[in-house]
Amino acid sequence: MAKEQGKSGGRRLTAQDWVDAALTALGEGGLAAVAVEPLAKRLKATKGSFYWHFPNREALIDAVLKRWEDLNTEGVIKAVDDEPDPERRLRNLFKTVPAATDGDPVEVMLLGHVRHPQVAAALRRVTERRIDYVTQILVDFGFPPDEARRRGVLIYTSHLGQTHLMYAAPDVLPADRADRKRYLDTLLHILLHRE
Repeated sequence: MAKEQGKSGGRRLTAQDWVDAALTALGEGGLAAVAVEPLAKRLKATKGSFYWHFPNREALIDAVLKRWEDLNTEGVIKAVDDEPDPERRLRNLFKTVPAATDGDPVEVMLLGHVRHPQVAAALRRVTERRIDYVTQILVDFGFPPDEARRRGVLIYTSHLGQTHLMYAAPDVLPADRADRKRYLDTLLHILLHRE
């Protein structure tokens, strides 16, 4: 077996080092920035170090997308899932998601690459997982499954709109704590209101 090449700061690089650097690069420059040579330069490593951990760029992209899914979907769900009250769980979700994505343009960058097959597959998985999770909260709240699903899709479209605004026009969103609370209260009132 060939000896791994490439050290950063005196330690051998791991696959996770490459994934983390690629995730950062993705947020800065889109999918084109997830390239072996620029990442090797960023990590002060050789291309051999990359190929020690990954057979090709596509394998790295898969690992980066998995890491993004784990952090921004499963990690967020884990952070709020212990709350037994569905309304408070939903409120916590609405507070946690912007905090988790604030300053992290990866999701916006990925939406710009939706035609790339690996990105499209990851976005589809994440979208289904997120909508399913919100739908279950709404079922727990007492909505019938079909109505919960419709509202879950509405909540997710609200999330996507808010994510877009955070980068395209952040001054449109409520800036201070009291305004953000009123915004959230209004949104939840609309989403949870029963005819």
